[in-house]
Amino acid sequence: GGISVGEDGASHQCCEDFALMRSIPGMVVMSPADDVEAKAAVKAAYAHQGPVYLRFGRLAVPVLHEEESFRFEIGKGEVLRDGSDVAIIATGLMVAEAVEAAKTLAEAGISARVINICTIKPLDEELVVKAAKETGAIVTAENHNVTCGLGSVVSNCLAKNCPTVQEFVGVQDLFGQVGPQDFLMDEYGLRAANIVAAVKKAISRK
Repeated sequence: GGISVGEDGASHQCCEDFALMRSIPGMVVMSPADDVEAKAAVKAAYAHQGPVYLRFGRLAVPVLHEEESFRFEIGKGEVLRDGSDVAIIATGLMVAEAVEAAKTLAEAGISARVINICTIKPLDEELVVKAAKETGAIVTAENHNVTCGLGSVVSNCLAKNCPTVQEFVGVQDLFGQVGPQDFLMDEYGLRAANIVAAVKKAISRK
């Protein structure tokens, strides 16, 4: 999904799948952050009673979890890094970028919480609301159209429970194009640097 099948071009890329699959009643939608989470998500999908949509990328991404100790549950997110100034809520290949962004922000004196949301639907609303209340600023990061993706899911949650400043990092309502994944991530602003910029903008709006 997303731009991660870059060389095959727009006909093989799908930056609208979260939106499409979320609209199906009863559908669980998941986007793992690394291979450890991907394996766990497949097992959880097998055990789940009902339809599940699992989205994977093609290329390797950094491993963020220890396989021996990792515990996965559908509908539950996880805090990978704590922080008090802003919460970066990311999914899929953008989780590793969010971790790198948090490191850069720390050097600038900004404390960023990093939350990995594998399950887009159902969303871990309790975790999102807690982050919003404790940090006062949210940045979402996804390899998906910012329209109707993770950012929209989080925004809906915040509107209902805790209106909060939010910035969106993702594909800005564009179709894909041919190119290596690294090129496309630069082209569509899906890098740690883009998350850093969004965080600074969100904090300035608090």
